Amino acid sequence: MFTSKKEPVAVGDGRVDTIIGRDAQLKGTVVSSGLIRIDGKVDGEIVHKGDIAIGESGEITANVKAHNVTVAGVVNGNIEATGKLELLPTARVTGDLSVATLVVGEGAIFKGSSDMKAPEKTAPKPPRTPA
Repeated sequence: MFTSKKEPVAVGDGRVDTIIGRDAQLKGTVVSSGLIRIDGKVDGEIVHKGDIAIGESGEITANVKAHNVTVAGVVNGNIEATGKLELLPTARVTGDLSVATLVVGEGAIFKGSSDMKAPEKTAPKPPRTPA
């Protein structure tokens, strides 16, 4: 009757390539590409060419570098996102941000400084010529 439906944290096309589960604890450097979903604990550094989704149960004590980052859990460390950083209402972030786009949901907590960078530019597509 009074159950709450929590929407899953999704980034990009939603296809998850790597999952760090709720009961997992990693220490060290995580290097990957594609979409990583983190619901467990990571202590160290995350260097990622793709997107990262940190679920509500995710606890990160690390500097994070990625293209797009969505946070619903806890991050203690700096975040560098060359694309978009989205802090969902349950997010708790302590650290400095360097991002192209920042979206902060109502209720999210952020303690630190923010440096906004120009978004990455993609090469313009050549005009299409009719056949």
